[in-house]
Amino acid sequence: MSATLKRNYILAGLLLSTFLAAIEGTVIGPAGPRIVGDIGGVELLSWVFTAYLLTMSVATPIFGKISDLYGRKLVFIIGSVLFLAGSMLSGFASGMEQLIIFRAIQGIGAGGLLPVTFTIIGDIYSIEERAKVQGMISSVWGISSLVGPLLGGYVVDSLDWRWIFYFNLPFGLISLFMIIRYFKEEVKRRDVKIDYAGAITFTIGVTALLFGLATGGQQWEWNSPLLLGIFAVSVISLVIFFIVEQKVEEPLLPLKLFKIKDIAYSNIASVLGSALLIGLTSYLPLYVQGVLGKNATISGLVLAPMSIGWMLGSVLGSRWIISRGIRSTSLIGMLIIAAGAVGLAFVHEGSPMFMMLIFNALYGIGFGFSFTVFTIIAQSSVGYSLRGASTALNSFVKSIGQTIGVAVFGVLINLQIAARTAKGTSTGAEVTQEDINNLLSPEKVHLLPQQLWSELKHVLGDSLHILFIVMAVISVIGVFSVLGLRNQAPEAKEE
Repeated sequence: MSATLKRNYILAGLLLSTFLAAIEGTVIGPAGPRIVGDIGGVELLSWVFTAYLLTMSVATPIFGKISDLYGRKLVFIIGSVLFLAGSMLSGFASGMEQLIIFRAIQGIGAGGLLPVTFTIIGDIYSIEERAKVQGMISSVWGISSLVGPLLGGYVVDSLDWRWIFYFNLPFGLISLFMIIRYFKEEVKRRDVKIDYAGAITFTIGVTALLFGLATGGQQWEWNSPLLLGIFAVSVISLVIFFIVEQKVEEPLLPLKLFKIKDIAYSNIASVLGSALLIGLTSYLPLYVQGVLGKNATISGLVLAPMSIGWMLGSVLGSRWIISRGIRSTSLIGMLIIAAGAVGLAFVHEGSPMFMMLIFNALYGIGFGFSFTVFTIIAQSSVGYSLRGASTALNSFVKSIGQTIGVAVFGVLINLQIAARTAKGTSTGAEVTQEDINNLLSPEKVHLLPQQLWSELKHVLGDSLHILFIVMAVISVIGVFSVLGLRNQAPEAKEE
């Protein structure tokens, strides 16, 4: 079998595994009400999503470093097995607590799959080929954001919510077979000391941070002693982690990566871009449903131009990065994102729907341009021994950007709504928290009286308008963040 054909099989396996891991964050959304109706635990439903994101964020840099020490293939196999085991167990879950635990296992597996997928691409393709292939991998994320909610809704309506997890098994096994069968690598065995102290302090610190952000303002008040204690544990653990990383021989997260100018600036831009992505995909559907009164299908279709634009941007960006350099290409991407974000900040209830479609498409094109560049920077700026850690770092900061973004944006929305409803409705009636929850839930909004919904949708619209303005400001900061990149084509570093 030719080397080209083998690489095509490997690429097919990597695309499939990336799609499964990426779609798992969105496909479960439409299944929430059915899951609660079947196994109960409505107060824990948010943790079905949070557990996956949290464990994926923590596991990503750990698996990235392991892949540098013991090989990409081993990590891919471990990640696939954990992801598929978590999928199967989630389908068998008989209670919400079980489902949360099994989703956490899924997240750990995804934390192994995602960074090593990008790293394998960096290992088997030349720098000229890598840009195009990374564009294909990056576009999978755009596709998953569109297909996820639509597929989830179809599976729930036609079969059963458990099949959302079961359908991962055959495709995941095919992907695993392709990598085991066709991906060959020569791992140079080295006598290394595992950074256990770094892994432990990092896991505690990041887990506490993400847990605090996910529960703050919801389960606990921001000034509650318990939540403040959680953040204190996070800060102390992360301080110890950075001290440890400066002293060990094989650090989990090599701090010298931040001394590489392109990596430092691209990761800053990745955090900002990821926050914008989660803000767009989480709150634009809420605007379409809660403010405009459209159904869930329409809100999903409104995001379609972003996915299409993402694919277009990935293709163009992968071509331009070699000829025009990393700074010019990423700057074009961030400028297009800013154009979409600023445009969305001017949308109001009377705006025609096609305006949102246009601004979404601009967002997607910009994401395709910039995220492809940032991944290539992470790979081409270091050699083999650090490529896994560098790629994992870029994946990690994207996860952190999404987690922090959704938490901060959620607090902003809640504060705005609370301020605007503090005095009740125009008739003097008190607005309860249950009314707000019903407004924010597509499944429960019909429970609101017509007059109350008419008032609250304007409150929600004004609150989301403030959020869109904040996102526009973040997008402008993102433009400035990429100006620190060097304006040159990426160069492959080999060891």
